[in-house]
Amino acid sequence: MSHHVGTLKGRSVGARQIFPARSRAYFASTYPEGAHTLVHDLIEHPLLELEALASLGEWLPEGNVEYNRGNLPIGVDGKPGGNGMTIGETIRNINSADSWAVLKNIERSAPYSALLDELLGELREVIEKATGRMMTPQGFIFVSSPNAVTPYHFDPEHNILLQLQGTKTMTVFPAGNSVFAGDEVHEAYHTGGGRELAWKEEFADQGINFPLEPGDALYVPVMAPHYVRNGPVPSISLSITWRSDWSYAEADARAFNAFLRRRGLTPKPPKRWPKQNNAKAYAWRVLRRLPGVDKN
Repeated sequence: MSHHVGTLKGRSVGARQIFPARSRAYFASTYPEGAHTLVHDLIEHPLLELEALASLGEWLPEGNVEYNRGNLPIGVDGKPGGNGMTIGETIRNINSADSWAVLKNIERSAPYSALLDELLGELREVIEKATGRMMTPQGFIFVSSPNAVTPYHFDPEHNILLQLQGTKTMTVFPAGNSVFAGDEVHEAYHTGGGRELAWKEEFADQGINFPLEPGDALYVPVMAPHYVRNGPVPSISLSITWRSDWSYAEADARAFNAFLRRRGLTPKPPKRWPKQNNAKAYAWRVLRRLPGVDKN
């Protein structure tokens, strides 16, 4: 791509820290299990303007782009339908497109990879002290029309979402609580199912609402169910994500439980941090490599 990393508020990238000291300290005190807000100084970056994002969306492979109608309920049954436009048209016309779009794995582009490395580099020491080696760093950019809804779902990564333009409210539910996402739902996801979750109206007053404005960020724990309501103007957000040995072990333990459940057993769910799930994880890693064994 022809994008170039530019300046922030007149200063060159790398000349200051995007997460101020108070945010890094608070993050260190709550990571990895507490959803919490932070502040950031990532404002007016040329790579994060609409035209640059439209160009990035057109450059990325089809599998790294998802965009849908924005007038959705909190709960959906499977992937929502499309909006009839291209990704470039959706982003350039986001004010009137009634859509939301996500650009996945932006680190495929060298300038965006450099930006992701800079952001995660500021937090690497804290992250690795708590959960070990930072693995699989990835970036996702969300572009949303006014009042668009991102339905109820969960994600397997440790995630910090930085709000850049517009406002939104993310509602987060406790990770690992089977009331909000049952064990069999987790198992299905980690064996190839979708991340969308079944919504029940009785959940409505049990999540924590996090209103986000430009300069705000939100840390979301691994597999914490959540949904998003956009504010009255178009929104741009950047998610910086990473995996850990713990998150991969939790995923593989869930997959092994699915294997056991299909054989008539009722396995116990994996434990949340700081408990380890290595025995089931190692069992699944060995099992999936054995030839002639039915994994289904």
